[in-house]
Amino acid sequence: MTWWEAIVLGVLQGLTEFLPISSSAHLRIAGDLLPGGGDPGAAFTAITQIGTEAAVVLYFRKDIWRIIRAWVGALPVGPWKHTVPRADPDARMGWYIIIGSVPIVVFGLLFQDAIETSLRHLYITAATLAGFAILLGVADRLGRKRKQLGELTLRDGLLFGLAQSMALIPGVSRSGGTITMGLVLGYTREAAARYSFLLAIPAVFGSGFYQLFTADPAPGAPGGGATAIATVAAFAVGFVVIIGFLKIVSTYSYMPFVIYRLLLAAFVVYGIWVGLLDPLGAAAVQPTP
Repeated sequence: MTWWEAIVLGVLQGLTEFLPISSSAHLRIAGDLLPGGGDPGAAFTAITQIGTEAAVVLYFRKDIWRIIRAWVGALPVGPWKHTVPRADPDARMGWYIIIGSVPIVVFGLLFQDAIETSLRHLYITAATLAGFAILLGVADRLGRKRKQLGELTLRDGLLFGLAQSMALIPGVSRSGGTITMGLVLGYTREAAARYSFLLAIPAVFGSGFYQLFTADPAPGAPGGGATAIATVAAFAVGFVVIIGFLKIVSTYSYMPFVIYRLLLAAFVVYGIWVGLLDPLGAAAVQPTP
């Protein structure tokens, strides 16, 4: 992978990570369209997401610090025990984020091989893009959109987490899955989006650093330099996207994203039929002769 291809994929990651359109699907598709060709791989995707998640930490740094302090202060042990009531909303939010992160960790470990290979098949990507587009559209149309983030419960936090775990399949979208669940549960668009961002922090950093230190790069996969460039680009672009997205969702519906997902799914199927896209992404994940 050349440096400019790394920048293209990094910018694409930053543009799509927080929108309900699946960044992993876009990287999977774009990998085939670049001159080098082929799937950049699950490890590359996970590591570049460290960049976009760093943007989340920077943007929500005050909220994150407040939640951490309240959670630690509400613990029954430690030097700051019981300095914050257990019923404090920020303390409860800390627990909800921890509990909501459990499903994606469990499913990620159980199905790691499939996530890195068979589930990256482009026909599956097209199906999830289209299927979850319809779910998002229905949820946005029928959801009550009344509940605020302060009304989050343990049950809802776990359901958000189960929805996030679906994003292990390219095409689902981490933000798309959690936002759809939030709308189904009656939360406002902005509340669902904000919790989606916060909930993703442990999962994305955990997955990204796990891949960074344990992944055995396949022949033809992007090298460390290209991955680093893409990660930095994803951080810069992702920070700008967060600001714009939160403003958009507080005013407009998700219908443009629904339409875009359906069009992208149709493009993927067409691209496979005409030979523009390799459904298996073999160029980047298979050993070279």
